[in-house]
Amino acid sequence: MYNMTEKTSITSTLSSSPPGINSHYQVIRNKLAEKMAGEITLSDKPGEVLKKWRTSFDISQSDLASFLKISPSVISDYECGRRKSPGIFIISRIVDAILHIDMGRGGAKIHSYESMLREGFSADTIYVIHEYLSPISVREFTKLIMGEVVYNPGSEHIKPLYGYTIVDSLRAILQLSSNEFMKLYGLSSDRAMIFTGVSTGRSPLVAIRVTNLKPALIVIHGIRASQVDKIAAKIAEIEHIPLITTAMQTADLVRALQSHDINS
Repeated sequence: MYNMTEKTSITSTLSSSPPGINSHYQVIRNKLAEKMAGEITLSDKPGEVLKKWRTSFDISQSDLASFLKISPSVISDYECGRRKSPGIFIISRIVDAILHIDMGRGGAKIHSYESMLREGFSADTIYVIHEYLSPISVREFTKLIMGEVVYNPGSEHIKPLYGYTIVDSLRAILQLSSNEFMKLYGLSSDRAMIFTGVSTGRSPLVAIRVTNLKPALIVIHGIRASQVDKIAAKIAEIEHIPLITTAMQTADLVRALQSHDINS
C-alpha cells in the first residue's frame, strides 16, 4: 500500500498530457489516470488489475509493449505475476501508455469513462455496485447465482468479472440519463450487470446496445431463460456479451455474490 508521498508522486507523474488536447479532456484524462494507477498500486494482485485496465481499453499486450518499446513478455510477466510487482514509476508509464494509445484512436474509451468520474446520480435505482477483491470467471459467477445460459459467445469474448451492479431495470431506463447510466459500471466495465424487475429482458438489452461501454456479463433477474425475448438474445449475440438469467430471490442473490469475496 502506498503512502501520501507516493500518492503525490503518482499524481504528478500522470499530470502531464500531450499538447493539442483541450483542458476539459485533460482533466478527465488525468482523473482517470490517477484512478487507474491508484487501483493497480493498492491491489494485492496488481498484475490482474493491470490486465483488467488493458483489456478494458481493448489494447493487446503487443501494442502496449510496442508503445513502451519493451518485449510483450514483460507485460505478460507482470500480468501473470511471474515478474516482481511493478513500482509506481513503471505503473505510471503503463497507465500513460494505455491512455496515449486510446487518444491515438480518438479517445473513445476515455470519453466513455468520463461520466464515472462525476459525482451524483439517482441512487434509488441502484441496489448494489460492488468491486471484487479478486476477479471471478463468468462460469463461476453463473454457478454462484444458479444461472441459466441464454447466450454464450466464443471464449475470445469472455472476460473475468471484477465486480457487479444490481439495478432496477425499469427505473434505470426511465429515470437515468445516459451519463448516469454509464455510472452503473463503477470502476470497470468488466463486470456483471444484473437487471431486476424485467418481464422479457428486451429493454435492458436495448439500453446496453446504445451505450458506448458494455458489461462483461448481463444477468436478467426474475425470469427463466426460455422467457427471454428473442430480440434481447439477438442483441447479446451481436454485442458478443454472455447473457444469463437467474430466479434467485434478491436477498439470496446478494448473499451469493458476496460469498466470493469471503471465500477468495
